[in-house]
Amino acid sequence: MYLSSRVRWSLRILTCVGLAFLYVPLVLVVLNAFNRSRTFSFPPTGFTLKWWHAAANSSGALHALGTSVRAGLGATAIALVLGTMAAFAVQRYDFFGRSTISFLVILPIALPGIVTGIALNAAFSTALDPLGIGFGLTTVIIGHATFCIVVVYNNVQARLRRMSGSLEEASADLGATGWQTFRLVTFPALRGALVAGALLAFGLSFDEIVVTTFTSSPDVQTLPLWIFSNLFRPNQAPVVNVVAAVLIVLAVVPVWFAQRLGDDAASSRL
Repeated sequence: MYLSSRVRWSLRILTCVGLAFLYVPLVLVVLNAFNRSRTFSFPPTGFTLKWWHAAANSSGALHALGTSVRAGLGATAIALVLGTMAAFAVQRYDFFGRSTISFLVILPIALPGIVTGIALNAAFSTALDPLGIGFGLTTVIIGHATFCIVVVYNNVQARLRRMSGSLEEASADLGATGWQTFRLVTFPALRGALVAGALLAFGLSFDEIVVTTFTSSPDVQTLPLWIFSNLFRPNQAPVVNVVAAVLIVLAVVPVWFAQRLGDDAASSRL
C-alpha cells in the first residue's frame, strides 16, 4: 500500500508519541531508583546505590515477594488445568450451550476488578466461613485463578483451532491409547501455547491488586499491596522505587518469552 510522505511522517510521530506515553513514566521510575533524594523528584539530585541495598535487606518486601510468587504459581497451576480442559471441551466437542460456556469462561477478564473482588468476597464469606476457613493465601489464589483461566483458555483454544485432528486419528488407528496419543502427539503440539499461557497468567496474578485486596487477610500481603501501602511513606519511598524498577525489568522476560514462543510456533507452521 502506497503512503504519501506526509502520512508516513504523521504515523511515525504518532508512534513516537504513543511509545513515549507508555514508557517515559517507566524510565522515570528506574531513574528514581538511583535518585539520592528520598522523594519522587526530577531531575535527580544525585545518584546512589544505597536504596538497592536497603531493598535487598527489606524483610517486608522480600516476604511480600514470596507471597506473590506462591499466589502466582498456585493460580497458574489451577488456570492451566481448568483453562486447558475448558478449551478442549469447547473446541473439540459439539454440545448445546457451547458458545454460552465459552462466553462465561472469558467474561471474568472483561469484568472490572472491583466487581470481581466484591463478588468473590461475598462468595467466600458465605461459603467458607461456615466451614471455618477464613481469608488468606488460598482465597487469593482462587481469586486470581478466575481471570488467569481466561489467558490459558484463549491460548490453548487458538492452538487447537490450528491443529489438525488427523495426527491424533492416525495415532489411534495405530493402536495408541488416549493417554499415549495425548502425551506423544497432542501435548507436544500444545506445549508452546501452554507455556505462553502460563507465563501470561503468572504475570497477571503477580501484579493484581484490586482482587487481592478483597480476597486476602491482613497478614497476607502480596508485593503490589506492599508497594501501595509503602508508596507515600518517606522512609520507604526510595525502596518502593527500587522494587518497582526490578519488577519492570522482570516483567519484560515473560512477555518476551511468550512472544518468542508464539513467533516460533507460527514459523513452524509455515
